[in-house]
Amino acid sequence: MKIINKFWLISLFISIGCTDFLDKEPQGSLTQASFPATASDALQATSAVYASVRDWYYNSGGYPILDIMSDDAYKGSNTNDQLSTVGAYDNFTFTATGDGLDRWWATLYEGIKWANVVIEKVPGISMDTTLRNRYIGEARFLRGLFYFDLVRAWGGVPLVTTLDPPLHLSRASKEDTYNLIISDLIYAEAHLTKKSELSSANLGRATVGAAEALLAKVYLFQKDFVNAEKYALKVIQSNEYSLEPRFIDANGVNGNNGVESVFEVGALGVEDYNSGGAQYANTQGVRGTPNRGWGFNRPSVDLRKSFEHGDPRLKGTIIDLGDTIDGVFIKGDPDPANDPVVIVNNIGDTINIQCYNRKVWTPGNDTPSQWAHHRRLIRYADVLLMAAEALNENGKQTDALNYLNQVRRRARGSNNSILPDITVTDKNLLRDKILLERRHELALEGHRFWDLVRTGNAPSVLGPIGFVTGKNEILPIHQSEIDISQGSLTQNPNY
Repeated sequence: MKIINKFWLISLFISIGCTDFLDKEPQGSLTQASFPATASDALQATSAVYASVRDWYYNSGGYPILDIMSDDAYKGSNTNDQLSTVGAYDNFTFTATGDGLDRWWATLYEGIKWANVVIEKVPGISMDTTLRNRYIGEARFLRGLFYFDLVRAWGGVPLVTTLDPPLHLSRASKEDTYNLIISDLIYAEAHLTKKSELSSANLGRATVGAAEALLAKVYLFQKDFVNAEKYALKVIQSNEYSLEPRFIDANGVNGNNGVESVFEVGALGVEDYNSGGAQYANTQGVRGTPNRGWGFNRPSVDLRKSFEHGDPRLKGTIIDLGDTIDGVFIKGDPDPANDPVVIVNNIGDTINIQCYNRKVWTPGNDTPSQWAHHRRLIRYADVLLMAAEALNENGKQTDALNYLNQVRRRARGSNNSILPDITVTDKNLLRDKILLERRHELALEGHRFWDLVRTGNAPSVLGPIGFVTGKNEILPIHQSEIDISQGSLTQNPNY
């Protein structure tokens, strides 16, 4: 997907967006009262909602804190860079006044506002009914996505479903927040198109499969395994998706909008958000030589050691110094005083290694080319593993093994001496196998922390690094939001 759209914010228009979605200049004086009014306006307004997912702050406030809070990664970058802010997520010492969470919260609600423009205004436009409903479906899919981020991060949150909400909104319950998400996604499923029906100019827009995959994930988080199974199987049985033959293409440029991509964030290789670039990968790119970024989200030693012997996904996940990728030699940060290559503890155990996230790599040896990474928010391997998990919980172990082993077969390729099929049928043992497979398949893609929380494994896995049960399952609402609300917002427990 390319990027150049106009999006509406309060009564102003700001240029940013996605080319092929729209390339016309705004005409005349546009205000909240007059826009959108035509079918062309409806397209502009809908395309604009997608801008939120490319915003740097959409990514948990700019930094990949969800991976850093898990056992998969450390803060990264050089030793002191953002140590007091991002570093606090390494050991769960972050507070309600820390940097970043306010930006994430605000960006999600900004996206919700843009979605509400479409949901509230487009139904009154005289235009093709099917197309009108599709635009509304796209906006409701994205609003559901934004609220899903909010409810996982903060629990029940204020529900803004109109362009003219009360000045001070209290928090809805977690259940009501999930009900809104499900309502939005069910509408989206009914009115979106299949991926195969999208023109090349519209690749990147939400589809039926994206809505169903997100519904499966939403139900999985609610432990409604019957519906999680139902919607994951809908995606699988649609025959709209498959696994990329090579694991590295699942997140790489050769798989952009490819067979495994269910929903992704498109970007261009320009070092500017307004021109279509996305900074998510730049934040995590290799430091030093080549200069691809800041080097945050460093893969942990624990993640490295957890891979099965010979698993090719290890090198598809971690860039080590001395690697050569797409003809580019990875030297890294040349100053060991600034960023040691290896850090050992007082008994000689390796506890940190200078390395980087392979999944955000794009070909090139400069910074702008790193901004071209397409972030996969939902990919087919995730759907297969969600299906396996739900089927196992529903007592259908044979079917669960089928989907679990599809993921393993792709990973091992033609080398049958590694990653043998899983055959265990005990529900508890298979549950652990599926969670471990999710760790290796989806590492550094922002899933691991939520997986540990929703499965109840966070206290045992993350407790040794500072996770506090009854507190760190969710994040604190930033104190600035509490203050602005003048008492209508209440803080999460123990913050």
